[in-house]
Parts: sequence; structure tokens; C-alpha cells
Amino acid sequence: MLASNNLNELFRSFGPQVKAAVTGLLSASAGVAFTVLQFVLSIVVAGVLLANADGAGKATRSLANRLFGDRGPEFHKLIGATIRSVTVGILGVAFIQTVLAGIGFVVEGLPSGGLWAMVFLFAAVLQVGILVLIPAVIYAFTITTTSKAVIFLIWCSIVGLMDNVLKPVLLGRGVGVPMIVVFLGAIGGFIAMGLIGLFVGAIVLSVGYKLFLAWLNRPVETTGEI
Repeated sequence: MLASNNLNELFRSFGPQVKAAVTGLLSASAGVAFTVLQFVLSIVVAGVLLANADGAGKATRSLANRLFGDRGPEFHKLIGATIRSVTVGILGVAFIQTVLAGIGFVVEGLPSGGLWAMVFLFAAVLQVGILVLIPAVIYAFTITTTSKAVIFLIWCSIVGLMDNVLKPVLLGRGVGVPMIVVFLGAIGGFIAMGLIGLFVGAIVLSVGYKLFLAWLNRPVETTGEI
């Protein structure tokens, strides 16, 4: 009745809700754009460092020796192993899951399958990829036959659970610190700093863990006083 009598009044009554929705949409879009920009810049920086790998390796080795003294080579090796572990154990597994999930989205005929896959990639890095697969499965049951949707459900279950098998094998391998330390550092760093934080957080927590153990194992100095 309100729409038929006074269209302007209808728009004004829903103005605050529309404004809040638009603001939230713009904020989310800005966040996605910033993440994509970080990803592109990370690739560029990685390419530059890879092209000058020898010089970068010498610089990081010298810095480790300066910071940690005699244990510099040990921590330099730990940092390199941590970077490889995060690359393979988190980014690698997330990429494998995204490829398989994207195949499922395309075969199932979900609209904007590429967008679904992109959202799933970021969610998989954050270890919450299942939150993207659940609405995809529900949507599949509404647009396809039951048998095809059930097959898609089984496929998504395999994709969503495969990191439980791959991550313990790949994450923390050869690092010298518990897997949970690398995992918590990477996820915390990603939440705080984005893609770069995956590596920074894992490195900081791994090095901190080693320093903490060294402090615990250090002999207690006694003064001889009673």
C-alpha cells in the first residue's frame, strides 16, 4: 500500500537500511581489492628477490649472524625452512583444494564458478574453506537433480577434508619446530597483516619458540652466596 500511495516515502523509510547495505558492500569490495593488491605485490617482490637470490641469501645470512651470533646459521636455516613449510603446507594445500573445488563448481554448473573458486581460495588459506562449500552445496541442491547434487556433496566433502591429511604431512616438515607453532604463526600473521603475514607470523613464532627453548635450557648462574 505504501508503494502504491507514496513511492518517495517508501524509499525514505528504507533509506538507512539501503545506506548500511551499500556501505558494507563498498567496505567488503575495498577489502577484497586490497587483498588482491597485496597478492600482486607479493608476487612482484618474490620475483625480484628470486632474481637476486644469491645476494638476498648473503644479506639474510649476515643479518642472522649479527642478531643471533654463533647460532646465526641455525636460525638462518630455520627461517628458510619455515618459508618453504608455509608455502607448501598452507598455500600449496589451499591451491590444490581450490583447483579441485573449482572443477566441481564448473562441472556442477554453478554460476560465476571462478568467483566461487577465488572466494574459496582465501577461505582455504584461513582454514575455513568449508564455509564456502556449504552454501555451494545447498545452492546445487536447488538448481540440479538430487543425484548430481549428492555427487557434488561427496566431492566437496573430499575437498574440504583433504587438508586434514595433507597439512600434517607437509606443514612443519624439516622446520625443527612443532607443526602447531608454524600453523598458529601463519594464520595469526595472515589475519593481522594479510598474505605477507603468513610468512612473517610463522617466522616470528618459530624463531621466538627456539629462543624461548634456548632461554629455558640455559644453565642457571649461581653466585655462591648462602
